[in-house]
Amino acid sequence: MVKTAVEIAAAVRAKELDPVQVTQEALARIAAADGVIGAFRRVRAEEALAEAAAVADRADLAELPLAGVPVAVKDVTAVEGEYASWGSRAGSSAAATEDGEIARRLRAAGAVIVGLTRVPELCVWPSSDDPDGTARNPRNPSYAAGGSSGGSAAAVAAGLVPIAHGTDGMGSIRLPSAMCGIVGLKPGKGVVRLPGETGWFGLSTHGPMTTTVADAAVLLSVLAEQPGLADLSEPRLSRIALSTQVPLTRAPLPRPFSGAVARAGELFRAAGHTVAPGTPRYRLGAIGGSVARWGAGPAEQAADFEFGALQPRTRTHIRLGRLLASRVREGTRERWLEQTEEFFSHHDVLVTPMLASLPLKARRWHESSWIANALPSLRVAGFAGLWNLAGYPAMSVPVGVHPSGIPACVQLVAAPGGEALLLRLAAQLEAANPWPRTTAP
Repeated sequence: MVKTAVEIAAAVRAKELDPVQVTQEALARIAAADGVIGAFRRVRAEEALAEAAAVADRADLAELPLAGVPVAVKDVTAVEGEYASWGSRAGSSAAATEDGEIARRLRAAGAVIVGLTRVPELCVWPSSDDPDGTARNPRNPSYAAGGSSGGSAAAVAAGLVPIAHGTDGMGSIRLPSAMCGIVGLKPGKGVVRLPGETGWFGLSTHGPMTTTVADAAVLLSVLAEQPGLADLSEPRLSRIALSTQVPLTRAPLPRPFSGAVARAGELFRAAGHTVAPGTPRYRLGAIGGSVARWGAGPAEQAADFEFGALQPRTRTHIRLGRLLASRVREGTRERWLEQTEEFFSHHDVLVTPMLASLPLKARRWHESSWIANALPSLRVAGFAGLWNLAGYPAMSVPVGVHPSGIPACVQLVAAPGGEALLLRLAAQLEAANPWPRTTAP
């Protein structure tokens, strides 16, 4: 079994493991499996080995929270010597001359960046495929790994790397994490602060994707530059609401997905928490405001790409996004916050299913029309996007499994500042109900 990031870092700090050997082993796993999994757009083999050797020589080795840990970063991140493609052939391929803030923080913590993971074009869709490959779900490769952080989810679930970086604008960390059966956390608005970055009018943020809650806590503490977030002490006794109502549509759920919510409720009740049914007052305006930003955000970003070279579905999305830009209003978010604040005045945490339907099948979705992509995207993501609009922290945690082999995961949501509470509650679920960490032997 692949060691966790916490285990690797502890052994490297104690000089019981050589970072170069750890990186070599990760690269060997990638070489053996990624031809099927399709997680990486670019593997940085020579560069990663050189970086690992540099970590071993650092004077501050004993203090590094991610000492020698191989990490994958989503292909939206500035890494010195690389270019971020955003899943597109229509952008610049000029290499970055310096690390962006995410890469800088990872390297400062001692991590070794082994590669950039596959994403859909402009990170719009919940399936990470492009003309060069498809990120497949390691739990059942006939399904997609999800998106837009699908390559990162696949890399972690397949055991190619212990941890990965993702971004989440409408569920793009949580959805692929749920599909692949790993832990994925979208921190609240402003927790991972990057100068000058607003991401889809404030919807998008960076976060961790891991196989254990402890790894998620450490990686979030590095990304947010808040070391205290790595502390997984016992959570306070909390008021926990359970809901399986799909926002707006109230569509039927696969039984294992609603069953995962019930199971999580049983485990939380056994731990002493107060557990009861409870559903926020979902409003059409909030859903419309989220969808407007989903269109207008990529439309704004597309100014940096050659429009005619974008995929047909993306061009349609951008045209619609330009029309929707006038619907991006702060008042929409403020009215939704009134509802969420009222709900969380009576509850500490909301538990829902993470997926509203099974994932998309693995195929070349980038060749299909906009409507063929949009309908299943909106259906699967029903529980995710509203928490981006609110800016609340939310995370995906494995609980059970669907007969297809796709994990049945729950979403935990808390009010602003609740990242530590979510991590501690998730750690309780993990201790009481361990999940298979990866598909690697």
